Amino acid sequence: MTSRYAALSRDQLVVLVPELLLIGQLIDRSGMAWVISNFGREEMLQVAIEEWMGASPIYTRRMQKALRYEGTDVVTIFKGLQLDIGAPPQFMDFRYTVHDRWHGEFHLDHCGALLDVEPMGEEYVRGMCHDIEDPTFDATAVATNRRAQIRPIHRPPRVPADRHPHCAWTVIIDESYPEVEDHPALEVIARTQAARTELDPIDTADEGQSDYAGELLSDFDFAAFSHSALVRMADEVCLQMHLVNLSYVLAVGARAGANVELAKGICVKQLTGVAGVAAERIHAALKLPGGVEGAVKTLELHPMFNPAAYVCADFGPDTVDVRRCPAHEDGAWVALTGPAERRPLQAVVRAVDPHLDVEVTGSDTDWTARVFETDSAAEELPEVAVVKFSGGSTFEFENRRSLPLTVV
Repeated sequence: MTSRYAALSRDQLVVLVPELLLIGQLIDRSGMAWVISNFGREEMLQVAIEEWMGASPIYTRRMQKALRYEGTDVVTIFKGLQLDIGAPPQFMDFRYTVHDRWHGEFHLDHCGALLDVEPMGEEYVRGMCHDIEDPTFDATAVATNRRAQIRPIHRPPRVPADRHPHCAWTVIIDESYPEVEDHPALEVIARTQAARTELDPIDTADEGQSDYAGELLSDFDFAAFSHSALVRMADEVCLQMHLVNLSYVLAVGARAGANVELAKGICVKQLTGVAGVAAERIHAALKLPGGVEGAVKTLELHPMFNPAAYVCADFGPDTVDVRRCPAHEDGAWVALTGPAERRPLQAVVRAVDPHLDVEVTGSDTDWTARVFETDSAAEELPEVAVVKFSGGSTFEFENRRSLPLTVV
């Protein structure tokens, strides 16, 4: 199945892949508000832990294999973080130091997630930077080495309040450390179609870098990579989002219990919010046209409908035709929208132009959405407004030089 991103130019992909990484970070900005309002702050912390521990080891190994930098050392861990929706470039500005293969450090010059939660008070900061980070950082490292430990040098709440860097951590791999154990959610998510989706291999004959097997760079240089490699990255990042979402669905479902409608309602709100902000960022970043044409193109490139090997859809001048696919089997994002629930699709098209709307006909798994213009501008959906609380919704990337990081 040819990737939908293959039609983009190399320059467009250089812009898009960091955008997709940042969009993945916004899944929680969208989803956790509804977890808090239904189950409370303590349960939100547990959902976040289960969500990332259930997904990140899977997608980290996928990216290692795709870009051929599999290993067992600190450098491999750091490379993985550079291509992780949990650590999107610049917004979560990780700076790395490598002492040797088994010892390293990182600090965050800018933590967009921290700046999002600091206004909510110390309790929320401690929840994110202590309760969530302690188990999930180690779970991310598990993909590389089960005897890796990521431990704080200092971390928020910030004292003084403007302390920089925002936090600093050591990464040590030692044979004497106990092996980190998998979260039970990991086994469930590993059985999903998303986890097992096979994507086209990177064409090593394509102009540009085809892997990340070389030196660790201070900032990942997307422009150095080939068109084929960037296409694969884009598809892998979309799968990262699907895996995190499926882990979120699992955690929310466990708390909703027999109330299936409650769980589905929360998950639809999460999708609606992140769908709208994702569409706005993709449309602006790629300078896509306005109107119906721009809305359909935005839908075609949207993570809700990618990768093509996972989500079966065709795009016409003003339509999206969806048919049953692996994503439906998983209960992924595309399964949460259709004739009975248009809000996620409306969020996307209205991000392009508030005068646009969609009509959807068909069944739950086989449907057609037609995009059309209306006479009046719709108000922004509340689920989208919730996500815009995050600085990630308006964050702007800057051009940086990518320098090799050698052992100090």
